[in-house]
Amino acid sequence: MRSDDDTWDITTSVGSTALFVAAARALEAQKPDPIAVDPFAETFCRAVGGDWADLLDGAAPDHPLRTDDFGAAFVDFQAVRTRYFDDYFRAVADAGVRQIVLLAAGLDSRAYRLDWPGGTVVFELDQPRVLEFKRQVLTAHNPRAERREVPVDLRDDWPQALRANGFDPNEPSAWIAEGLLIYLPADAQRELFTGIDSLAAAGSHAAVEEAAPMDAAAFEAKREEERSSGDEDAFFNLVYNQQHAPAAQWFGARGWRAEAVTLEDWLRRNGRPVPERGSEAATMTGTISLVSAVKA
Repeated sequence: MRSDDDTWDITTSVGSTALFVAAARALEAQKPDPIAVDPFAETFCRAVGGDWADLLDGAAPDHPLRTDDFGAAFVDFQAVRTRYFDDYFRAVADAGVRQIVLLAAGLDSRAYRLDWPGGTVVFELDQPRVLEFKRQVLTAHNPRAERREVPVDLRDDWPQALRANGFDPNEPSAWIAEGLLIYLPADAQRELFTGIDSLAAAGSHAAVEEAAPMDAAAFEAKREEERSSGDEDAFFNLVYNQQHAPAAQWFGARGWRAEAVTLEDWLRRNGRPVPERGSEAATMTGTISLVSAVKA
């Protein structure tokens, strides 16, 4: 169960969800026609070992990511989501932005795998133990930009921590909130958006993944189902069924030019199937949108 001051490493609570996502990216990379390839996703899974390594080797056929319904849809989801944000960062680099901010960086390996122009600084904000795990696992690899770790809880004063690590609010920046908002209550989402807006100079970019809230009764039923099974650290007990405001609307009202695409449309554009209405996978994908914005 979540609390106001909870913390985690890469194998517990919210941290374990980053490992689940990395495993999905690694499975996508095994396909003959991957939409996005993250070569470090497998590295992270094998560093943890156990079931995570078995999953990639085909030795865990009962793992949720190996199912034909939810598992296949989740891997597709992560593939197209990765493509969306990779394309976003390539565009902001081409636009001349050299300050990159990964909010709740988790196991995001873009500092290591994207071709960043000279002078780019990638700021990675996350829980200290999550950043420590990534640093230790990738110690033999060199990032392709200057990488600065900012160990901070995003429910605390992260803007000050970011500035203290050399972020310049007078220069354009590019922000990402991928797989983050659902783990924050509405008030914290508002504070996150406000922090981005306050630190972003003209010409800055922001990209956000968001999810509209589920029916409240259905959400509570999912939570109770997990608790009854004895797993209070499963997905529905880690997330908040809240949304402060649609990102395109919020940023658009503050001088940003924002565009949103539903995950279902993005799946179609990338040639991947959209889950059938009423399925468990559709419950996940049907509420999600991907948003990018530029500050005028």
